[in-house]
Amino acid sequence: MSGLDWPGLMRAGMRGLGLCPDEFWRLTPAELALMLGEAAGSPPLTRARLYELAAEWPDQAKGSDNDRGGRA
Repeated sequence: MSGLDWPGLMRAGMRGLGLCPDEFWRLTPAELALMLGEAAGSPPLTRARLYELAAEWPDQAKGSDNDRGGRA
């Protein structure tokens, strides 16, 4: 046995992610983990993190120095 929960992974991939069986079986374990939000690196974006980023990087108000009025 591989120690992997294949029925659970298949449910997560096909039901949860909407993958077709052939799409599921073509994925590497690392790709599936990334799609499920379980891979190392950046965690899935939460509402709280979105608010933190918005506070850190606010949009420029219209009429500011960075507003080009739609011109390039």
